[in-house]
Amino acid sequence: MSGTTTAARRPVNAEQAGRRIEEVLDRLAAAGDPAVAEAAEELVRCLMDFYGAGLARVLELLPPDGPGAALLGDELVAGLLVLHELHPEDRATRIGRALASVRDQNLKVEEFDEPSGTLRLRAAGGSGCGCAATADAMRQAAEDALTCFVPEVTAVEVRAGAKEPALLQIGTRPGAGG
Repeated sequence: MSGTTTAARRPVNAEQAGRRIEEVLDRLAAAGDPAVAEAAEELVRCLMDFYGAGLARVLELLPPDGPGAALLGDELVAGLLVLHELHPEDRATRIGRALASVRDQNLKVEEFDEPSGTLRLRAAGGSGCGCAATADAMRQAAEDALTCFVPEVTAVEVRAGAKEPALLQIGTRPGAGG
């Protein structure tokens, strides 16, 4: 039983789990037995349907403004709800929730291009030095935050915000009387 307890406490990354499932299905397909590959895919579909129905029931039983509302902010739960098309928030709300979790960045949504899945953001204010490394780090942080909450976003572009004017400091001259 201790193995079950340990597994229950281990954090699960939905994206990594999805990739792992795809790898196993690909290995089974490559093994050359189509019946085995079909059975594995059917098993995954059945489990998805089963867990999706369970999640839908959980959402039905939770009061909308009760303590269950906090579940929407959890990456794993949000990812599962989106995967099963059960997440009660629309895409714009989920994007806002994800971007709010990006620390030390003030990112504003410019547009979402649905056909390509590209989300264009603007870095508001004077954060960072404007160098490519900072822009790449900002883009990566946004992509990481969006992965579970908004999987329909497949690419992120971050444009620099308007430069803030330089601060002009006015003081007295050295040696001036005062």
